[in-house]
Amino acid sequence: MPSKLDQLRAMTVVVADTGDLDAVRRLKPQDCTTNPTLLLKAVENPAYGHIVDEALAWGRAQGGNREDVVAAICDRLAVAFGAELAGIVPGRVSTEVDADLSFDTDATVAKARAIIKAYEERGIGRERILIKIAATWEGIRAAEVLQEEGIDCNLTLLFSQAQAQACAEAGVFLISPFVGRILDWHVKAGGGPYTGETDPGVLSVRKIYASYKAQGIETVVMGASFRNVGEIEALAGCDRLTISPALLDELANAQGELPRKLSADSVDKIAPLPRTDEKSFRFAMNEDAMATEKLAEGIRSFVKDLRSLRTLVAQRLEEKEAA
Repeated sequence: MPSKLDQLRAMTVVVADTGDLDAVRRLKPQDCTTNPTLLLKAVENPAYGHIVDEALAWGRAQGGNREDVVAAICDRLAVAFGAELAGIVPGRVSTEVDADLSFDTDATVAKARAIIKAYEERGIGRERILIKIAATWEGIRAAEVLQEEGIDCNLTLLFSQAQAQACAEAGVFLISPFVGRILDWHVKAGGGPYTGETDPGVLSVRKIYASYKAQGIETVVMGASFRNVGEIEALAGCDRLTISPALLDELANAQGELPRKLSADSVDKIAPLPRTDEKSFRFAMNEDAMATEKLAEGIRSFVKDLRSLRTLVAQRLEEKEAA
């Protein structure tokens, strides 16, 4: 019998959630996603020192103040790693807009355009890239502008139906509803124990998936942030799932039947829901303590790692200049 990973690939597009180039080569996913945390780990890995050295050499040749140069080097690193990943996977690579721009629509749009331009300068077309943006109201509005320009977006840190519906109405190409972080919140609140079938993160993604398919929404649903293979198995059949190398390996070594859990054919069609406006979006988020807290926490975490990356780059730049 095929492994559970092979069975999953037959019904779901498998995406690797990593910046580890060697792991991507070994696991052969269709797509790949990264974030500031994963990029920081990759930059700290000596195996990728040549990528970092190139970005630092480029940065030393740039004008402007030190803070702007460091930020530009970090942007170049994100695209450099993305370009390496694009040379390995046959599908898409997600590259994240700086998390500290999560509440600035105009700046997010500008940063996304710059990322796409940087990829195009490396010979990688926009059809290979997804711009990853936090699913704040401002981020969703930025994605709406970008989608109209033919720049496909991946809306991340998504924890609620309100976020999912607003993304769909904005014409977003793909959303990444989180699973494990929702589970974390409920466990911390005293819930559980949970199984794959009762996991609140799994149930959230299933609800979003069913709502999209019922309305005929084409936005891709890509479950993300998994804590165990049980969560993944409970979402078999979802459009896409982005999974860490450790869990991909576990699935590759697992035997037994993997039944399909999600299917568009099993959902009854309904008329589109009323369009979401800013007031209703913010009120719905305010009513959902979990979604509000996890969105804010996620942005803070990504900003922390972005700052750590900038600090590391600044140190490496000083070392190069002192040598």
